[in-house]
Amino acid sequence: MNPTIKQSLVTLLLLNSHLVATETLKDITVTSATKSTQNIGQVTSNIEVITAQEIEEKHLTTVAQALNLISGIGINSNGGLGQTTSVNLRGMSSKRILVLIDGIRYNDLTGLNGAPFSHLMASDIAQIEVLKGAQSGIWGADASAGVINIITKSAKEGFSFHASEEFGSFDTNKINAGVSYKTDKYYLKLNHNRVQTNGFSAQAPKGENIDHFEDDAYSNRTTNIKAGFTITPNNKIEITHTTIDARSDYDGYQDPNATNHSTTNNEFSSINFNHVDSFNKVNIYAKKSTFDREFVSNFGTSPFKGEVKEYGLSSKIPYLGDNFVVWGGDYKEFEQQGDVTKKYDNQAFFITNSNTFAGAIGGTTILTQSIRHDQYNKFDNKTTGKIGLKHIHSNIKGFSISANYGTAYNVPTLNNLFDPLSGNSKITPEETTSWDLTAHYKDMKITYFDTKVKDMIDYKSSYDAEGNWIGGNYDNVQGTSKIKGVEVGYKTHIGDDFLISSSYTYLDAKNSDKKRLSRQPKESVKMAIDYYGIEDLHLGIDGEYIGERYSLDDEQGQQTGKYTVANFNANYEVSSQMSVYGKVNNITDKQYQTIDGYTTSPRAIYGGMKLSY
Repeated sequence: MNPTIKQSLVTLLLLNSHLVATETLKDITVTSATKSTQNIGQVTSNIEVITAQEIEEKHLTTVAQALNLISGIGINSNGGLGQTTSVNLRGMSSKRILVLIDGIRYNDLTGLNGAPFSHLMASDIAQIEVLKGAQSGIWGADASAGVINIITKSAKEGFSFHASEEFGSFDTNKINAGVSYKTDKYYLKLNHNRVQTNGFSAQAPKGENIDHFEDDAYSNRTTNIKAGFTITPNNKIEITHTTIDARSDYDGYQDPNATNHSTTNNEFSSINFNHVDSFNKVNIYAKKSTFDREFVSNFGTSPFKGEVKEYGLSSKIPYLGDNFVVWGGDYKEFEQQGDVTKKYDNQAFFITNSNTFAGAIGGTTILTQSIRHDQYNKFDNKTTGKIGLKHIHSNIKGFSISANYGTAYNVPTLNNLFDPLSGNSKITPEETTSWDLTAHYKDMKITYFDTKVKDMIDYKSSYDAEGNWIGGNYDNVQGTSKIKGVEVGYKTHIGDDFLISSSYTYLDAKNSDKKRLSRQPKESVKMAIDYYGIEDLHLGIDGEYIGERYSLDDEQGQQTGKYTVANFNANYEVSSQMSVYGKVNNITDKQYQTIDGYTTSPRAIYGGMKLSY
């Protein structure tokens, strides 16, 4: 093993040698793999789940922090809390990941980077499903790297209430409160989360003290409402609505003392009619995502407004034991508002078939096939598909092997299509094929993945005759980018008191010129150790090592890797209704940057209390 990696792992273990915990993924159900509810053990796709327990025990503030627990995921940020954040999945950027909140699209059609992870808080989450690999055969465009499905908590039976407050470094204050009421006929749930911090400078030259520059504050208010009504035992209606209001100070390029700021006011709504009978399960829905953000700087004010409307239905029909078919269709309207309204629409039909062959070749074999046809009024029609195979061995207890192959595509955003430099751009959708092979034995899982992206959409700079940069725009990069790698995960209990989770990812990501892609680490290691050996007390430590990584393609620019960061958390149950906790982020006060010139948090200490009834 590389000596730097070995030293980093030893450091993580020695920081607290008596830690570790308790939770398995058995009996967890997921919905993103086939657009229907399945036990995770019956899913052929490569999927990982982050549970509410993991989020709450580590007291994570953002969804990006939670996602960073997963192998194959990397986080790049333009500063601290509230700054632009990109989530990379197997070497592919945020704009190639479809993000859903309770089934509603969170990808911002008015931007360039996909989902705005910087404003997505980790409160009120029941679980996060991370579906890896090309998924357009099920979900359509924007799912070429995978799908992140965020499911918020449901109402509890009867009346329940919870409230928590956290204080800490950078004058940070986080308040969360929620109430719900549920009967056999109806339910109502409301949750509100508020985060405020004075923060620290989003920019600073590498190696310089961030205290020498002005702070960039951030505030976020996120409210989630869920309601449901049972019309008859076989028919019910569910409504969800989420609002995100945020304000963020930010720095301009190489201007750490800038006084710029941005505001965000996004809303996500859905209404679902669910019908269940002896033949099938039907879901008819309408969804709406509204994005409204504004940037204010010395150069003026830049507003961005847009919305996505989606209407559709899906039906799950079981047949012959554990076999089933899911079919349906949807229609979407994408619109960006401004001086000139820009829009396009999409209609699609999809079908997924899953077959289970019990007793086949010494165990159980599951075969899943999906196909989807999309029609756009701005692009060529696309037909994509996915096939997955999983064999659960009966003679070797705890052993399974699975393989997946899928095709996908990503359409240009409205900003891409209507580029201010060139007018109506001729950008075409990029096309992706991916496959992976996974061997899973008891507590260990090893996956090899291989992805090819044809005509990748990327930013192209323009230069004058003297070599000076004069601007740029987004366009298709001709050729095929190739990304492949290996993920190794291990999660096990040691006695009743300890839980160890670890993962290693090797990534070989190259563009169409066979040059290594920027901001993608060649290697990364993640580890978490939890301890439950003292009654009512939980102690945990987690950390990661990021290997060699450069700010520009072809290993050019600044080195932004080769560092280790570790975090500590402690929870104490005072009673069944009250708990207190503390956490330390970046224990060793490591100075590092995920994006050249943009800061990350120094050592930070937080403490809080939670009440629930």
